[in-house]
Amino acid sequence: MKFADFFAGQVIEAGPHTVTEDELVAFARQWDPQWFHTDAQAAAQGVFGGLIASGWHTCAIAMRLVVQAALEGSESLASPGLGHVRWPNPVRPGDRLRLRAEVLEVLHDSARPRVGKVRWRWQLFNHGGAEVLDVEAVSLFRLARIR
Repeated sequence: MKFADFFAGQVIEAGPHTVTEDELVAFARQWDPQWFHTDAQAAAQGVFGGLIASGWHTCAIAMRLVVQAALEGSESLASPGLGHVRWPNPVRPGDRLRLRAEVLEVLHDSARPRVGKVRWRWQLFNHGGAEVLDVEAVSLFRLARIR
């Protein structure tokens, strides 16, 4: 999508992405090697009763779905950060995740006249409808020169 295609109130949906145990463990081993992400036997005895995905893995899945649904081929530059990140429910092997992204604001950056901003809320839900991620993100976009 192009920056001009975004508008407040817009909802973009994507997915599903099915999380496999191999994917979950591989991500965790490299980036978040805590026992409840990497050791199925120990995790079965833990508070979650089994393996759960790293929250950062969940964020990476959301990012991939946002790119596929909206940012691929756009004028996206980067992001200055997130307003919040929450993981209200764990992601487990076999979960099918879907994205719901709602555009909250579309702004022109007064400090940088050729930059637009989209402030949006990304939510991931599992196949049972439970929310597993809630992120408020800001994305920057390069605007075309006005001639």
